[in-house]
Amino acid sequence: MTDWHQYVVSLVRDTDPDRYLSVLYAPEEKRSALFALYAFNAEVAGMRDRVSEALPGEVRLQFWRDVLMAQTASESAEGSPLAVALLEAVRSHQLPVQPLLDLLEARIFDLYDDPMPSRNDLEGYCGETASALIQLAALVLDPPAAARFSEVAGHAGCAQAIAGLLRMLPIHRRRGQCYIPADLLAAAGTTREALLSGEDKAGSARALAAMIALGRHHVTRFEEGAKDLPTSLRSAFLPAGLSSTYLDRLETGGEAVLDEIVSLPLWRRHWLMLKRAVRGWR
Repeated sequence: MTDWHQYVVSLVRDTDPDRYLSVLYAPEEKRSALFALYAFNAEVAGMRDRVSEALPGEVRLQFWRDVLMAQTASESAEGSPLAVALLEAVRSHQLPVQPLLDLLEARIFDLYDDPMPSRNDLEGYCGETASALIQLAALVLDPPAAARFSEVAGHAGCAQAIAGLLRMLPIHRRRGQCYIPADLLAAAGTTREALLSGEDKAGSARALAAMIALGRHHVTRFEEGAKDLPTSLRSAFLPAGLSSTYLDRLETGGEAVLDEIVSLPLWRRHWLMLKRAVRGWR
């Protein structure tokens, strides 16, 4: 076991339990690379929680750009077990670097409180974050098959990310962030400010319903395409496979989801992943 392995595994287990569980269904020789990708994602996705202002966050994101562009363990990267793990995954599996750079660019949005302009912008954000991560994981697992399921990865990532953003809504509201697109809010007859303040409960409920419907649209497209998903790729899609159940919980949660994070019991997540890992989406 390499020096960085346990650190990276622990990081994923503590910050991203759904993806951690999914890796356990992957072949043992693929797990180190998957853990490295998911730990990298956890590191940059949680940047807002570790900085008091946007600028230090941008500096940290630039560090990761430099590591990926150089693709060598520079003096600064050598002190980061995660950087070593990520570079090893990229080299060992000949992963494209551009999707990782695009993911970093998308994560700049998280550092600020800017509004999400439109549904297209939201889907682009989801595509460059969650969808890209699924596609990279698929390339680790089975490169030839991954190329055939890139569109499925796109919908799976959108479904997963939308469910995740809605689950995080209480935290985002406390920060003054809103990932629900402005055009969707307008169609629901409310505003970003009203949702953040909690002044318009009815409008917020309509906006939530519209976001859940958008998430379900991507779930449907994902599950239709996943019927032909080979066994070799299932591990990459297992976290997205929880999206429908999360959306169900969000829908039944009503106004409470504005203030309380929606979750699933660990046993339920285990069971849902086991079912998909064994049977797939047929």
